[in-house]
Parts: sequence; structure tokens; C-alpha cells
Amino acid sequence: MTDHLATPCTAFAAARKIASGSLVDVALAIKALASAEPVSIFDDRTGKVIDLDLRGSTAEVVGRLAKQGESASGTARQAAGDGAPAARGRPRLGVVAREVTLLPRHWEWLARQPGGASQALRRIVDEARRSAAGQAGAAARQERAYHFLSAMAGDLPGYEEAIRALFGDQRDAFAARMAGWPDDIREHALHLAGQIMEDDG
Repeated sequence: MTDHLATPCTAFAAARKIASGSLVDVALAIKALASAEPVSIFDDRTGKVIDLDLRGSTAEVVGRLAKQGESASGTARQAAGDGAPAARGRPRLGVVAREVTLLPRHWEWLARQPGGASQALRRIVDEARRSAAGQAGAAARQERAYHFLSAMAGDLPGYEEAIRALFGDQRDAFAARMAGWPDDIREHALHLAGQIMEDDG
């Protein structure tokens, strides 16, 4: 299965969750349901709506999805410069030496660290990278929950307060503002925000 066909998705008919899983599985489940209600399909990585063309046979639907994935991956490879000839010679590996300018007190502190200045600097940089990655991950979870809620809950009572709590990282308040909402919308929003894990199956 290609990455595109395996995209994690969730489908809603009105306020009811009707399918969840890979893009191809969700698309085929919706096709089999033939629901009279409008169906919204969300990319669980972004919280954004996905438009699908479910006309024709199962093979035609899967073929169109696969073609979309090939088109998207081809564009990504072009943007990344894939296909360009690799540079000749041995790849550069290991430590890169560059100048670092610090005040005397910084050098004194580094000299007292276990492993010396270089090891201490590497440790500090790694810790900063992990912290930044954690912050970026939290922001991505907030954004995907926001995209989902803006499509599914914009008319529900307490929507604006819930969004403020979401971006304020007020986990309890976020859940409380959605307490009276349809269960499936509330639980999926909490899942996208990283506050609960969805049940298997």
C-alpha cells in the first residue's frame, strides 16, 4: 500500500463517526455504506477535509486514489531535487569543526563539564532540539484539532471558548467546553489534540 493510500482518516456523517482507518479503507467503507447523509472525510494528520471521488467501481476508486498518491509523491520528489546526480567521492561523515565565540565565563563553565567543552555543547544542542521538536509537535496537534473543529463544531455552543482553551493549552478547560457536544466530535477532537488515544477498532 502506498503512503497516500495509507493516510489515516476519519469520516463523519453529520455528527456521527462512521469510519476510521487508512484512506483506502475509509473510502471503500463510505462507498459500501452509500449514506444518504453528506459525509465529511478528515485527514487525521492535519485535521483538514479530504475530497474524494467515489464514483464508479471499487477498482476505479482505488485507481484514482493511487494516481493521486503518485502525482503528489512525484511533485514532492521534484521539489526536493530527487533524481539529481549524487556528488562524487566519499560522503562527509563525523564531526564538523567550526569556530565558536564565547565569553570567558562560558569557556570556564564548559571546561568544568564532564567530557569537556565539545561534549557539553553537543548535549546542550541536542536538548534544545528535543525541546523545539516537542513544541512543534504540540502546535501541530492544536492545529489539526482546530481544523477539524472549525469544520464540524463551528455552530456548537462554547466553540470559541473551546478553541481559546485549545490554543491556551488548557487541557481540562478544552474538554469541559465540549462536554455537551456530540460524543464522536468531542472524542475525535481530543484524540487529534493528543489528549486521548482512540480505541483500536
